[in-house]
Parts: sequence; structure tokens; C-alpha cells
Amino acid sequence: MMRCCLYLSLLASAAGCGRCCDGPPVAPAAAAACCEIDRGRAIAFLADEKTANAPWPLFGGSVFRNMANTVDKNIPIEWSLEEGKQKNIKWIATVGQNCYGGPVVAGGKVIVGTTNDNPRDPAIKGRRAVLMAFRESDGQFLWQIAHEYPPDEIFREAISSGLVSTPVIDGDRLYYVTPACEVIAATMDGKIVWRFDMMKELKVVPFHCGNCSPLVAGNLLVLITSNGVGEEHKVASPKAPSFLALDKNDGKVVWQSNLPGDEIIEGQWSNPSLARVNGQDQVIFPGGDAYLYGLELATGKLIWKMNCQPERDPKGEDRDKLNYFVSTAVVHGHRAYIGLGHAPETGRSTPFSHFLCVDITKKGDVSPKTLDHNDPANKGSALVWSYGGPIKPTPKKGRRVRFGSTMGTCALHDGLVYITEERGYFYCLDAQTGEKYWDYDFRSSIWGSPYYVDGKVYVGSEDAEVVVFEHGKKLKILARNDMGEQIHTTPVAANGVLYVTTRGKLVAIAEKK
Repeated sequence: MMRCCLYLSLLASAAGCGRCCDGPPVAPAAAAACCEIDRGRAIAFLADEKTANAPWPLFGGSVFRNMANTVDKNIPIEWSLEEGKQKNIKWIATVGQNCYGGPVVAGGKVIVGTTNDNPRDPAIKGRRAVLMAFRESDGQFLWQIAHEYPPDEIFREAISSGLVSTPVIDGDRLYYVTPACEVIAATMDGKIVWRFDMMKELKVVPFHCGNCSPLVAGNLLVLITSNGVGEEHKVASPKAPSFLALDKNDGKVVWQSNLPGDEIIEGQWSNPSLARVNGQDQVIFPGGDAYLYGLELATGKLIWKMNCQPERDPKGEDRDKLNYFVSTAVVHGHRAYIGLGHAPETGRSTPFSHFLCVDITKKGDVSPKTLDHNDPANKGSALVWSYGGPIKPTPKKGRRVRFGSTMGTCALHDGLVYITEERGYFYCLDAQTGEKYWDYDFRSSIWGSPYYVDGKVYVGSEDAEVVVFEHGKKLKILARNDMGEQIHTTPVAANGVLYVTTRGKLVAIAEKK
């Protein structure tokens, strides 16, 4: 771990903190954010040199949010949790009865968000949203931070979910969002440094709960506020910000934006990503109005926006059937990749959806007229390609759509994009063209994302399995691993160990030496 951190520091020093690897020199004021981007690329550099494993300190591993780990090697394909027949199990820790946040790994700790159904502290009783930390080496429980739910009816549906925000670890601090929309800064020893109440200070009203997995860029903590609809399916607080940047040191507001305004379709469940385009740092926000936004990192000013549901009237009769974003945009080069969908178990049912590739170099309103990338009407838009929609002509048998609602964030590696669908389909697409190479039907819901590491792709399902696929243009299943409980998160690897969270367990998987 120290070797990896030292190497990253040396790379940043060599860059002089004054330029970014894919752009011209930047002003000193932007250097911190620039180095934050360099850090992600430095991890890839380490992988090329075959030197070290690396931490996984935030959702997506880096500010680009790509669910691809090009560093870690020797990750097991097969394992068993069966008592007396355990195979490649390093340790198992008990969490609550639901686990949606994390895991993240850094500083010798593995941290997850969960519930208080298996209390670690007998003095803390009842329903709580809990952040738990375990020792990376052996799974020993270290500490927890427990948060109460407000009595407001808004939160009733979310109480059983626990803490759904995946924290971001930044040095000796970590940051996350509670269900009550408090932004928390804490030490890696579990001591709260500051908190910022978005409901009180910004009049944010969430749809069920706060949920964002923030990112750190220089001195900024950037997040989506979770502002959403209330009674009668109308936005309860349309003037409240949806996009927010705080000073990570003291929690003070640096800038805010309410761009989606009263056009939010339901909730806002996504997370921001970071990019550097033409020498300018931009943060990419998937909005609750199904627009993708690019904002200046330093100021929050709009650079570009793209309507990702251009053929549907958000105020029309089909409003309840509109898709929006639950997944997070993955930045690769000057493109962003993201799928549309909706939150599960909310009564919504959209007939089909799309997965999009977007050009993030443009400015202004760059919305397409349709989601057909071959449509001449889309000339000049930011749409590079899309995959999805209904199959035409409609087949008499079998599936009638190319792609359905997704909650997953894609994994992109070697020109291939892997993406899951909530209904259980898993796809391998060409990153340049959107051509489908293959798909696979899990016949079980998938809430998490695919995860590339060590030449394999790992996918967890509600059917309690982690299926391991060989990376490539041809479908090949390498193994099926029974976890014994439903999986609602994404498997992640750090420092040579694969971590899988089920509803009630955190499992560390590694080859026995």
C-alpha cells in the first residue's frame, strides 16, 4: 500500500502539478483537480508496469468511474463459502441485513454502508443507517458511524435499505451522504469532522433518501443532492440545487446548481464523474430530468447539456414511463458512456431503454433529435452511438427490445464495454461503434455493475451468484460462485483481494498461498 501511494506521489511530483497528461498546461488554481485526474491515469500506468496492486477508494475506483481494474492480478475465478469446504476465502464479516453502499478499500480498511439489523454496539438500538469499517488484513470489525432516520414520511420506504451512499476515501478522511441528506466528513478512525445538512441549508427534498457517492477533486467535494419529487409526483423543492460542490475541508458551499429544476422525473440516484477536455476540467452530472450535463469544475457553470430522452415529452401522459439515470457516466478519453433506467421497486415499468456513448467536447445544448445515431437529424449533436430501443419489426417470439432499464455502471477495457440490465441481461459491446458482440441472460435481476479485473469480468445477481466471464468478444463463462445471499452491489478488487458484499456479509476472496 505504501509503495503504491509513494509511487503515485512521485508521478504527481514529476508532473509538477501544473499540467495534465492529456492537455496543455493548466493554471496553478486548477492544479489540484488536475492531479486528481492524473492519479487515475497513474493507476493505469502502474498496471502497465506490472508493479503493484492498488486501492479502490471510491465508487468506480477513480474519478472516471470506470468499473475496470487494470492493476490487480491473480484474482480467483472460483471460491466456496460452504462450511468445512471453504475455498479461496480470506475472511468473512457480518454486516446488517441489507448492503448497498461500497465496498471501498484504502488505508488498510474496507468500508461499507449497511443497516443496524445485526448491531455492533448494543447501546445503539432500532433502525439506523450504518457505515462500518473492517481491517483489510483479517476482517476484524473496527468502528461504525450510525445515523438515525428523520421521522418524516419521505424516508419510510428507505428505512430498510440502510446507508446506500458509497463513501469516497481521500487520504485520512472519507466522505459520504446519509439517507437524511447530510454530507458527512469523517476521519479514517470513524470520527465525524463536519456535517452539512442539505435539507436544512439548501431546502433539498429527496425522493425516499439521500444516496450519492461523492467524488473529491482538489479541494472540492462534488455530489448530486438527491433532490426529487414529492406528493402528486411533483418536484417538492424545484429551486433547491441538484448539483453541489463543497469545500472538502470545512463543508462550506463553493457553488450549486439547480439545472433540472422542476423537470426531475422521480429521484436522482446517480453520481458525478470528472473529465478534462481541451484543457478544462469538467464534472459530468446525470440529471434527474434525463439530461446529461457538463459543468465547469471550478465554478459550476454549464458547458454543455444533452437530452437523453429526446423523443418523449416529460410533461406528457407517458411521464411515469420515462427513463432517467441510476447508473453513473464512465469517462474514457473524450467520451462518456451511460445507460438509462429507473430505481427498482418504485412501481415504474419502462418498456425499453438505451445505453449511450456521448461526445463530451462540445458546448451548448447538444441534444439529438432521436436516439438513432444514424439519423441525419442528429448531425452536430453529442450522440456518438446508442444501443437499445424496441426491435423492429417486432418479433413474433422472444424478446422485443434490445436493451432494458439499467442501474449498472459500465466497465470499459480493450475497446469493449460491459453493461448489465436490471432484468438480468448482460452485454458486451464495441466501445467505438456500439456493435453488440454477445449477451447473456442471468434470468435474475442485476442491481450492481459488471467489474473487469485480471482478464475476467465479474457480475453479481439477485440469484446469489457471482458469475465470472472471460474478457473478450466471444461469450465464455469461467465459473459460477454461490454466495448464499442476494447481491445488490458490485464486486471490487483491491490489493490482490476480491470483495463481494451480499445482503448480510462482506466476503474477502483471495488465492491461498
